[in-house]
This record gives sequence, C-alpha cells and structure tokens, in this order.
Amino acid sequence: MSDETTPIGSIHISPRAIATIAYHAARQSYGIVGLTSKNLVSGLAHVLVKDPTHGIEVHYDGQHITIDVYVVVEYGTNVKSVASSVSSTIRYQVEKALGMPIHEVNIHVQGLRISDLD
Repeated sequence: MSDETTPIGSIHISPRAIATIAYHAARQSYGIVGLTSKNLVSGLAHVLVKDPTHGIEVHYDGQHITIDVYVVVEYGTNVKSVASSVSSTIRYQVEKALGMPIHEVNIHVQGLRISDLD
C-alpha cells in the first residue's frame, strides 16, 4: 500500500493495518452503535470469521488513501453530526498513526438502532 524508503530500510503499511486503526476510532465515536457490512455476502463472511476490520474498506490508488466506513447509528442522535464526528475522528487517528494525509473518509449509514431501555 504505502511504501517509504529510508536509509536503514523500507516501510510498508498494509490496507488492513489502516482499516484496524479506523475501526477502533469509529467504535469509540459518540453515536456509533456498531459497524456493519457493505452487503449481505460480506456480512455472512463476518459471521464465520471475526474480523477486526469489519465495516471498513481502504482504497489506495498510488497517491490517495480513501476510507469507506459502514456504520449503524444510535436512534435519536443527529445522524449528520455523528457522521461528521466519526469522519473527523478517523481522519485524525489514521493521519496521526501514519504520518501521511488521508484523501477522503466516507461514512455510509447502514441503519439506526435503539439502545436497550433499562
């Protein structure tokens, strides 16, 4: 994905590593109940194999890193504010960890969920 050569060697960052950072940033964001799959096939695959990058897709075209995040938002929250907040959090955390800019963070709200009323 991203390669950098230094005098003592090279650094390679995989899309999976970036997706893991983005996953943890999204899970800690206010209003996010969970992450979900882009489609049914991916959802079934996740049931069979637990994946720490579930709901995150990282694309790298040689110049730009784009992250797509598929989330479930807490019912009753302002969806636009939650999406904006999670996008900013992911961008900040990934850029901080990588030391390189992120071109886009796209938030796809796949559903709403009401929390348990205890």
